[in-house]
Amino acid sequence: MKMAFAAALAVTFVSSLAVAQEQPAAAVGVIAYPPAFFAEMGPSTALDMVQRLPGFSFDKGAVVRGLAGASGNVLIDGEPPVSKNDTLEEILKRIPHGSVARIDVIRGGAPGVDMQGRTVIANVVRKQGAGARGAASFSTQPLYDGRVLNAFRAEGQWRWDGKLVELSMVNGKGPDDTLGDGPRVRYGPNGKPIIVSDVDADSQGLREWVTGAFETPMARGRLRLNGAYMKTTSTSEIYDRLSVPGPALEYEYITPDRLQAELGGRFVRTFGATSLEALAFQQWNNLDTKARFESAAVDRLFHSDKQVTETVGRVNLRRRISSDLALEAGVEGAFNALDSNTTLIVNGFKVVVPAADVRVEEARAEPYVVATWRPSTDLTIEGALRQEVSKITSTGDVNLEKSLSFTKPRLAVTWAPSPLNQWRGRLEREVSQLNFDDFVASSSVASTGVLIAGNPDLSPQQAWVIEGAYERRFWTSGAAVLTLRHYELTDVIDRAPIRVGLVVADGPANIGDGTKDEVAVSLSAPLDRLLLKRATIKGQATWRRSEVIDPTTGDAREISGLHPVDWELHFTQDLPALKANWGIDVLGGFRESYYRLTEIETRKLEAFATVYAEVKPRPDLILRVELQNVTGRDVQRIREVYLGPRDLGVLAYTDVRNLEWGRCLFVRLRKTFG
Repeated sequence: MKMAFAAALAVTFVSSLAVAQEQPAAAVGVIAYPPAFFAEMGPSTALDMVQRLPGFSFDKGAVVRGLAGASGNVLIDGEPPVSKNDTLEEILKRIPHGSVARIDVIRGGAPGVDMQGRTVIANVVRKQGAGARGAASFSTQPLYDGRVLNAFRAEGQWRWDGKLVELSMVNGKGPDDTLGDGPRVRYGPNGKPIIVSDVDADSQGLREWVTGAFETPMARGRLRLNGAYMKTTSTSEIYDRLSVPGPALEYEYITPDRLQAELGGRFVRTFGATSLEALAFQQWNNLDTKARFESAAVDRLFHSDKQVTETVGRVNLRRRISSDLALEAGVEGAFNALDSNTTLIVNGFKVVVPAADVRVEEARAEPYVVATWRPSTDLTIEGALRQEVSKITSTGDVNLEKSLSFTKPRLAVTWAPSPLNQWRGRLEREVSQLNFDDFVASSSVASTGVLIAGNPDLSPQQAWVIEGAYERRFWTSGAAVLTLRHYELTDVIDRAPIRVGLVVADGPANIGDGTKDEVAVSLSAPLDRLLLKRATIKGQATWRRSEVIDPTTGDAREISGLHPVDWELHFTQDLPALKANWGIDVLGGFRESYYRLTEIETRKLEAFATVYAEVKPRPDLILRVELQNVTGRDVQRIREVYLGPRDLGVLAYTDVRNLEWGRCLFVRLRKTFG
């Protein structure tokens, strides 16, 4: 009922915008935004420009194995980045705005453009002129609790004789704003408090990152090599001081240390109407996590050492048959490996953990063909067929071997009856990538005592997806988009009881079929007509409804970890006379629930706002000041814990922890060169 109401409201809202008859804002299919479009906004980087694009919602990509679906919805010079740990967001931050020739927003596809399986993408086209450009910035972040976290970053790029070198480094600290200070109360089944305490929690991390890239002409084509070395260390310390039933202390200390490295390369060569692309990528990802929980009665020590490697290669051929038809064919192959060692010691005794010591290997191949046809100037049709085959083996505590095969067709149709209106439809079978994190135990056992086991015997979640979208362009740079999606899910990955011998634990598993529906609305509108000169408002919201059968109780419920609502709103105003701009960013709160064997854990994050201002005292100097979390924000964790499996219906207690993250100041000074 709520979804139907949201959909009706969104349709009414977008339809009302269609009443206005304005002059065409752009050509059908591809809209080019030159630097002049962003001039009064005072952007510093390509990321600033992408985030200001009308009708475009930036997506930095997903953490999946392989290259398909991992790169986000922004191309750079027509190609997705060959990197994963070095995220698309970080890459765009390193491109100075002065290096951007234009940004194209491609809606619905175009012959010869790699849409990365999406219906809308942006393409950042860089200038090719020789020269050097760079920037250095220093930031400081005084927190409400007295800590001051500083960071420094620098990046530079040099072009000469068709060659390009890029270098960057980051060294600095940042906070975890999901931890803070606040009360905790544990209620018994009768609603009376059995534990009352005050929590003092702090968490922060240190990033030490170095990245680089080199491009050069080679063999009548172009070669790009890139690499990254990224060390991230963090600590979380939680003091829980009990006053009821009596004075006591619970203490938790967690130290996840991650070391990531990657090397990648792309070679592209054109043979007339045919282009060849060859990719190779290698990454190493080591995560060492120690978590300790101490109380008067319990001493738990959890240690996980996880080492992941990934080797990926892809060859792709594209051919423009005509100006209206393009064909593409290729194959991607990957080999992934996980080595994991997990130990849990409770009061000096080692506890059996399912899938504690395992090595998992996955060999996967995916040949594919894609055709993009534009039978008329207002109609684009894209058809694709992919065949994924893989073999997964596990040795150690869990020994298994299985082969998987999935056929993945896709059909996308775009109809633009005018430059102001565009309709998009998609029918596709999606197959998710297995998450190696699901194969090993979770560190939350240290604090909660609930064992979340690993499970290497998983099959990928599959879905038939039908999607429809309507986009309306209005005024000079306004855009509104309504998107409806329906998912028919198979082999849903969620929480379920996992049995290893006499041990029964909670862990990820395939729990059967399910459904998911989404309604998404986005709006970008200039406010000049409302007498707010050079001001823009941009927002987006997504409503979700899902249903699966709970493997513990047999009842229908939502999918674990899925947010029913996500939303955000951004207001910006440019002040050219002051060489400045200011704005307000509001990020909506969300709720997520996890349905485990003996508990339901719910996390709620309140909405929060940030007010910022940027000023350019000189063209090469930018000062940014942010007052973060001006409204204050609570992060709530609710644990409904049962005496045994939830299907027995015997509630032991409800534990509610409410931590507040206070207001913070952020100041950054950025100096550009070239």
